Amino acid sequence: MARLGINEKSLPFQLSWREKLAFAKQQGFSFIELSIDESDERIARLDWSDNDIFSLLKNSYESGVSIDTMMLSALRKFPLGSQDPILYDAAYSMCQKAIILAKKLGIRNIQIAGYDEYYHAKTALTRENFIENLQRVVDFAAANQVMIAIETMDDDFINSIGKIRKIKQNISSPWLQAYPDIGNISAWPQVNPGEDLTDGFENIVAVHVKDTLAVTENTPGKFKNVPFGTGNVEFLGLFKTLKRLGYQGTFTIEMWSERDKDCVDQVKKAHDFILELLTQAGILIEVV
Repeated sequence: MARLGINEKSLPFQLSWREKLAFAKQQGFSFIELSIDESDERIARLDWSDNDIFSLLKNSYESGVSIDTMMLSALRKFPLGSQDPILYDAAYSMCQKAIILAKKLGIRNIQIAGYDEYYHAKTALTRENFIENLQRVVDFAAANQVMIAIETMDDDFINSIGKIRKIKQNISSPWLQAYPDIGNISAWPQVNPGEDLTDGFENIVAVHVKDTLAVTENTPGKFKNVPFGTGNVEFLGLFKTLKRLGYQGTFTIEMWSERDKDCVDQVKKAHDFILELLTQAGILIEVV
């Protein structure tokens, strides 16, 4: 039986943690994915006191909704592959803090974006720095029993599970795995998403669920804010692929609706849309 969760940035921004957890449960989600994005407010979470952490844990236990995964998208601002030594070391320090926070919160997986560099040029050095720095991160994660999961991205540096597996050839560790985004792998014309899921199945520890518009010769595609059912992702076929393979992990709905006026409605529609397709594919979802 699989579990269906939602990323924090889908939920109404103004809600307290107690309210977010209660809302997620009301909508039928088993867990929330914690966001550590590029904002100062969310980066500051890496320095939460034990009292802050205990408060969230208490709310989580009382609600019955867990915080299973963390999205460390702040690494776009502090890329692991940066050619700037200060940013390079800051990225590693950020990952160390994230791993300790995950350990204290009981988070299973830290999702990191598959970028060597985001805002600056990609070079042979940024790729090498990414692998070198990621090795340090994975070693620290292994010592703390926390999984590092690379997400397939809206960037061709790592846009498939196949490319994550190539990175793993350089970093041999069971604590480095794949967190495929089925929207992202569906958007790239050079990636066959069904084959990518099948070939990389043994490395999949979680799955992101969103819709996207495909990259074509004339368009750059669209990787965010594509309403479910209006994009090019063949959800039913890919869910059936995961069912055939025996996937029993988590599915995390990903949106960026936290500041939208119709946020609550978007969350309800997304939950019902995805649950219906998972059910059609024969994937049983935990009832909250």
